[in-house]
Amino acid sequence: MNRTLNKFSTAAALAAGTLCLVSSVIAADYLTAGADPERTGWLKDEKVISKANAGQIKLLWKKTLPSTPRQMHNLFSPLVAQSVRTPSGTKEIAVVAGVSDDLWGLDAKSGDVLWSKHFPAVGLTGQGPQTGTLCPGGQTAVPTVQKMPDGTYKVWALSGDGRLWQIDAATGAEMAPPEKFAPPAGKAYALNLAGDFIYTVQAQGCGGATYQLDGYNIKTRRTTALYPGGGGLWGRRGAMVDPEGRVYEGTGDGPYDPEHQELGNVLFQAKPDANGQLQMLGWFAPPNANYEYKHDLDMNVTPLALDFSGRKFLIGTGKECRLWLLDRDNFGGGDFTKHRATLDTSGLICNDRQQYDAAGVWGSPAAYVNSRNEAWVYTPFWGPKSDTFNPALTYKPEPVKGGVSAHTISLVNGKWKLVPKWLSEDMNMGEEVLVANGLVFAYGSGENTNQAGVDSSWDKPAPQGSRIQKSTYATLYVLDADTGKTLWSSGKEITSWNHFSGITVANGKIYLGTFDGTTWCFGIAK
Repeated sequence: MNRTLNKFSTAAALAAGTLCLVSSVIAADYLTAGADPERTGWLKDEKVISKANAGQIKLLWKKTLPSTPRQMHNLFSPLVAQSVRTPSGTKEIAVVAGVSDDLWGLDAKSGDVLWSKHFPAVGLTGQGPQTGTLCPGGQTAVPTVQKMPDGTYKVWALSGDGRLWQIDAATGAEMAPPEKFAPPAGKAYALNLAGDFIYTVQAQGCGGATYQLDGYNIKTRRTTALYPGGGGLWGRRGAMVDPEGRVYEGTGDGPYDPEHQELGNVLFQAKPDANGQLQMLGWFAPPNANYEYKHDLDMNVTPLALDFSGRKFLIGTGKECRLWLLDRDNFGGGDFTKHRATLDTSGLICNDRQQYDAAGVWGSPAAYVNSRNEAWVYTPFWGPKSDTFNPALTYKPEPVKGGVSAHTISLVNGKWKLVPKWLSEDMNMGEEVLVANGLVFAYGSGENTNQAGVDSSWDKPAPQGSRIQKSTYATLYVLDADTGKTLWSSGKEITSWNHFSGITVANGKIYLGTFDGTTWCFGIAK
């Protein structure tokens, strides 16, 4: 193992259940968080659900998995392989990861469990320490799935002890012995497979782990790490990788002082060199980076990359609740003393009070280019919309608890601008979004996101007034991508909430986790 320090090194350092929307047409795989390494959330081949049939969605089945919660976490959004050759025939399989180092393969048609796998902890007491909601221990990274040349599917999963596993999606069997990859008892976020590397990031300093970007070379079986300075790297979709092989993530909880190797509250750009060692290429720091640091307004969202009209864009956001439109080939302006340049910066979408909790952007945006060659960005958010954000199309009730906003990336007087287009109806904590076939798939998590109280795990009595006790239920939405109009929602049908999970859309199905351990399946009745 080769773990290398970059010159910017510093010593500073879900919720169970799955909701699936079903139709009889097979369309595409969903093999990584955010649909692709660029984390666009754009499902280019997904055509099953449409504006014409979205209103026909019905509950088809629900299922319970024997998953043990840790703090407010449990199951993560599944990954889906559409044509897996199993011992009992070809099946569409949803691979679901549980925080307590569990993995399941579900039959996406029925929800039946086809296989299960538990990762035993090595070098940790039990399954590792739990030190509150921020550090639940266990498996905190959504796996990634690799489609092999022979048509088989390999699941790459990171257990709580820092080992990287290779699992056969057809049977749950180990395809190779697990290898050391990340710090034990840390808090890793979603794995991303791009080229020869698997990437993850570490947040919160859990288990004493340094805030870092980790890369594993699947050919050489060597690891590398980059320490950008600042605090946690906690974009929920993990590191983003653009088509040029450059890796991006945001930092938080640290001052911006590049002369002293402190890159707090920035978006950074890195890439493995010829020896497979991660090297810093550049970064972007907002003009008010230190204001954000002092007010705990972190870069807490994985950025996304979108190529459009011959330009290589990056879209970033965070708790402050505005968007930054950047040029990936001239990241942040490229000058060591600057690194502050954007193509455009939006106004506030939400969070007029500049709160560090229960407001801002926490779930990942999505972006796509539609059939009219228009580039759109969809941003979920928590809390009331900003008084200054008033696009032409809005809906009632106006967002008070959260929602989704829409912008286009457009040339205005020769300059690229983020142009506000619409604002959805109110959602109880607007979370990760995906876009496909002219539709935006979104949900309100129903989680109580106030961080002043002490949390408790599911199997212990919750203190009076805790976030667990005050959380309600998740609601799924299907929106018109052009107008933001709600075409369908699950209303109050889902009876529990989720925490820091996400949604998956594949082959006419939408998957979502709920805290009570239920696997929900909605679909279009034949």
